[in-house]
Amino acid sequence: MSIAPLDQESSEDKRVPAHDQAEGRASEDPKPVKRKRRSTSHLKAVPETLALREEMKAEAEKYVQRLDCSNPFTKAMLEDWSRELLAEMEQPEKFLGFMMVLIGNFFWKRQFLAIPFERRLLLLPHCLKHAEGCPAEYDEFGLDCEKCGACSIADYKVKAEKLGYKVLVAEGSPVVLKIIVGGYVDGILGVACLNVLEKSIDKVLIAGVPSYAVPLHSGDCKNTKMDEPWIWEVLEKYEPLEQPLTRSYLPTMRAANSLFEEHFDEILPPLRTKTEAAARTPLGKTEAIAYEWLKHGGKRFRPFITLAAYDALIKAQQDEAADNSQTYPLGVQKAAMAIEVFHKASLIHDDIEDDDQYRYGQETLHRQHGTGMAINIGDYLIGIGYRLLNEARADIGAEAAADLVEKMAAAHLKLCEGQGAEMAWQESETFELSPLDALQIYALKTSPAFEAALYAGVRMTGSVNEYEELISSFSRQIGVGFQILNDLKDWRGDDNNKLISGQDALAMRPTLLLALALQAGDEQQKAELKEILNGGGPSEYARINQLRKIYESCDVFTKAEVLVDKSRDRAEELAESVQNEDLKQLLKFFCETVLAEETPEVKPDLPVLMPQPIA
Repeated sequence: MSIAPLDQESSEDKRVPAHDQAEGRASEDPKPVKRKRRSTSHLKAVPETLALREEMKAEAEKYVQRLDCSNPFTKAMLEDWSRELLAEMEQPEKFLGFMMVLIGNFFWKRQFLAIPFERRLLLLPHCLKHAEGCPAEYDEFGLDCEKCGACSIADYKVKAEKLGYKVLVAEGSPVVLKIIVGGYVDGILGVACLNVLEKSIDKVLIAGVPSYAVPLHSGDCKNTKMDEPWIWEVLEKYEPLEQPLTRSYLPTMRAANSLFEEHFDEILPPLRTKTEAAARTPLGKTEAIAYEWLKHGGKRFRPFITLAAYDALIKAQQDEAADNSQTYPLGVQKAAMAIEVFHKASLIHDDIEDDDQYRYGQETLHRQHGTGMAINIGDYLIGIGYRLLNEARADIGAEAAADLVEKMAAAHLKLCEGQGAEMAWQESETFELSPLDALQIYALKTSPAFEAALYAGVRMTGSVNEYEELISSFSRQIGVGFQILNDLKDWRGDDNNKLISGQDALAMRPTLLLALALQAGDEQQKAELKEILNGGGPSEYARINQLRKIYESCDVFTKAEVLVDKSRDRAEELAESVQNEDLKQLLKFFCETVLAEETPEVKPDLPVLMPQPIA
């Protein structure tokens, strides 16, 4: 489960459906002075005895009573708390992951128990099943339990469903967060090994989703066990609260989702396709395809950014006695949708320019409808975006609408400059690319859309002068840092989805990793790089392995991680400088989600669970 909010769609969105520039100038030769991304396998031991597990659980419950629970925690905060409690208990560091789960549980337990059963999701791992002879089959939602009685899955599933729970037997399933954001459930009761729980902690929980986890005793993924009373003590308990104890961005995520799922026709009513028959005519085809493309797929994080920033600033202007429910003027909704419209238009053109085959698990539009039609649909969406901004002025004011048009136009121009620079480099025969060149392309391609979305939310509440410079600097750090992380993820293959490492490099994209290798490599390595990128080598697999060897020899992965750390640190400093507490917490949330630290080190063909982002 993860929230993967980005300005540029990540490589995950282009899967075959198998279902500074950092602030100032970045160093041309970043030294790996900071720690390498550490392995955490030695921190995931589960206490061997039930007595010790129960003792740690009781101490975690008492520890949480000391904490300020008004804001969701970050992974770093949770780790600090857990280390402190382990030290107090004189327990070894190897139990850190286990303690983090326990403290996270009691942070959220009171609010989880206040969620009605029918608004809860029970997430069970398939490894609880009896491995031999299990008659169940997998569908799109995970294991379809036959309730044969051979394992404990049926016990939990039957009881939970009678109470009203939604139940999934699909550990780490991509559909989980989609179900939450879609408004179907408000909290998760999950059973998983510490490896999976680690990936969930800094993703789902910081969004403000009340969750309670029961750790498995091992991560062997076969006939494993857990402390069964731990799940029963929360599964059947309901204790309502008058109001939530912790701030949550979940309502805003749902509001952004509802722009497309529930209110689309109100915000963007059809003009040519009011009937199914009209949609099938030549005149209605462009609008029909464009609207379908806009309605489905994507993270919808840009409209979330806009609505969340609007919330953060408008709250300070509202009287305490006023109704602060999660509603937005139609003009604000139109502006938020416009951000996504521009982004979706750019993806169509980007897919054509890169000749990508898939987007959102489907064939790209130019493969479905032809290049000419796809270009036209992209252009059509750009027109829709500016029309939405013009219509928004009825609620946000003509001056604010004009400022948003100017910001969107600037973002569009920068994106085209960045994409143009990338294509120009691909056509060049010199292979000259410095790390600063790569970072400048990143800053142009990735940061402006993030900046425009954040700017729009702030500007619609009034003057943006106090925050304009901060928004620009913060967005640059976030955008560049994310793009470097995406480069690193390109080298983590996913066997389950048949992804192959290094595809961006082989596609001749000017990545930071390549720039660092060209800078640090000797003449022989540079010649090998040129031959690899020109298609030399017996096979694609051999080329990727040779490319990886050069990258590792030049230490480019560590150098790239150093630059991500710098972007993250600077973004966090900028967030901390904000006086408005709601906006400060929002920016910190962006840092934690977009620039979340990657746990696994870069290794050859490492199969990593790649959970899907908000759809």
